[in-house]
Amino acid sequence: MTSTRRLRLHARQDPALESGMADIQRELGLPSAFPPEVEQAAAAAAAHSRLPDEDRSDIAFVTIDPPDAMDLDQAMFVERNGDGYRVHYAIADVAAFVSAGDPIDLEANRRGETLYGADAKIPLHPKALSEDAASLLPDQLRPALLWTIEVDASGEGIAVDVRRARIRSRAKLDYTGVQADIDAGKADPMWAVLREIGELRKQREQRRGGVSLPLPEQEIRVEDGRWALEFRARHPVEDWNEQISLLTGMAAAHLMVEHRIGLLRTLPEADPRAIARLHRTARALGIDWPQSRGYPDFIRSLDPANPHHVAMMTACTTVLRGAGYVAFDGAVPEHSQHAALASQYAHVTAPLRRLVDRYTGEVCVALCAGTPVPQWVLDALLGLPATMQESARRAGRYENAVLDLAEAAALAPRVGETFEGAIVEVEQKVPRRGEVMLREPAILARVEAGSELPLGEQVRVRLVEADPASRRIRFELAEVAAPEKPGGF
Repeated sequence: MTSTRRLRLHARQDPALESGMADIQRELGLPSAFPPEVEQAAAAAAAHSRLPDEDRSDIAFVTIDPPDAMDLDQAMFVERNGDGYRVHYAIADVAAFVSAGDPIDLEANRRGETLYGADAKIPLHPKALSEDAASLLPDQLRPALLWTIEVDASGEGIAVDVRRARIRSRAKLDYTGVQADIDAGKADPMWAVLREIGELRKQREQRRGGVSLPLPEQEIRVEDGRWALEFRARHPVEDWNEQISLLTGMAAAHLMVEHRIGLLRTLPEADPRAIARLHRTARALGIDWPQSRGYPDFIRSLDPANPHHVAMMTACTTVLRGAGYVAFDGAVPEHSQHAALASQYAHVTAPLRRLVDRYTGEVCVALCAGTPVPQWVLDALLGLPATMQESARRAGRYENAVLDLAEAAALAPRVGETFEGAIVEVEQKVPRRGEVMLREPAILARVEAGSELPLGEQVRVRLVEADPASRRIRFELAEVAAPEKPGGF
């Protein structure tokens, strides 16, 4: 299962938000700005970008992202090729601006990745690069790593090449606008080709036993002092686009494994206890999950347009525990699989937002050219998993703290009210404490009782605390709901 969880904010100026976000960034020791020497180095690099000799500005690339995104890592063009397809995927070439050991590189290695919390983004690189000179903005010649992947009629990748080239994106598109054009029958023919490739790749994923989680974007709305959490369902074109990124990551992993050097994204098999917890969460949300239905099939049955199903998808991210990276130069490590994808996989498509992708991209360019992997990559390779693991922990703490703030602010006016839900987790050492999954709003929260909590049971809980300042939410068990009586004939 793959997923990307993203919080976005839609708000007017709100003192509670500004104060809460400042507190979170201070508590986590997050940088508020780039050091002056990093900004200066970025400005100088932006003014002297290194364009490659090969010119592929003839390819009609476009980008597709959320409408407010400016850090555009990927541009795409897909076409039919005989009975199969050809995928052209241009990835921003950060190494055309950043050199090993320079101030930008050192700061990026300290940060590891862009942090997202509502609209308070803490970028990996200064905006002079990430949202300007290195970004694949429209009508601009840009240095890129150009992936060309041949796909057969069944959706299987059969050949891959990646090399440096200069490209020019034709348009900056967004998912909602493209989907509207597709639905109205007036979209560029390329999107029909993308749909074919995307659906074929999803079918292959299902046959492998993998599953992608179509997790919607979670939105925080603040208007006139009132907070609300909402979900925006994904458009089909987002799923097809995601399959191109996954295809590229698998092609990169194939290259690395074949040549026995690189860095893979890994994920162990899901813990059975996590799956059992998800069954309880499904019950809490009123979603039917027969014991005979396997986890991947259950995920595929969820409807991104159904709010309760969206909450279930969010809960399913808990089985992604243990995700990491493994670097190798020689023998391929034994544990090199991404269990959710049922495949080997590498991160290579987001170098503006994720440090590791700059290095993995360089590995793949060298392997395709038949040249040695650059020494600066080899020097960093074995230490990158630890760097990325720490940045992932920091990103998780940041996003979770922002979500806690939003949930506490949304529930603050409702202290004393009673909510329906189910107990999905009970602490082993203190069984009167645990977690409850509410039906409405679909929030997972702490709950306490005077005696042992009834694991898996439908309950009513009373909100006793919702404090935005401390970001604490706490419920007390009010009563165990009476079981539903069997219906008549």
